[in-house]
Amino acid sequence: MKSTISNKLQERCEGLCELCSTEKASIAYAVSPKDNDKIENEVAICNNCYSLIESNASGNHWQCLAGSLWNTEPSVQALSYRILYSLKENEWANEILTSVELDEVVINWALNAFQKAAIHVDSNGTELQNGDTIVLTQGLNVKGANFMAPKGTIVRKIHLVPNNPEQIEGKVNEQTIVILTKFVRKQG
Repeated sequence: MKSTISNKLQERCEGLCELCSTEKASIAYAVSPKDNDKIENEVAICNNCYSLIESNASGNHWQCLAGSLWNTEPSVQALSYRILYSLKENEWANEILTSVELDEVVINWALNAFQKAAIHVDSNGTELQNGDTIVLTQGLNVKGANFMAPKGTIVRKIHLVPNNPEQIEGKVNEQTIVILTKFVRKQG
């Protein structure tokens, strides 16, 4: 998502593109899945970098990311990492990626664009959503909590475990537990 550059962002980037550092920054680019509601989610980029991002263009231009990957702003790191990751079949891009150790949160933010949303389904194949109410289809021994959740237990307001379609979280006996989707049925 793009928008005009705020004064704060203009000040942060000192007028230059935060990716290539050679051209004038003219676009505030929000690094998905976040949006332009905070400067921390934005990267100030030039028209050239923007057009290359939008067209998924590869090429030698992106070798400039060897510098931007070291930027102190997590949004710049995440966007740089994301672009390099999409070019990782190139030896130079792989070398840049492995040259720096980024915070796991930044890497997850960067790789979010490549992850398919995990679809959680119950034992009957019905899709589950955050906030659904489910019923246990068999008794479950809750590890570490020293109790058993009996068959027929109703669990309200479940949460889907991101990137693991076989697990959900819910409260049983006032404790949040992880439950395998194959042992639940959505209550309609």
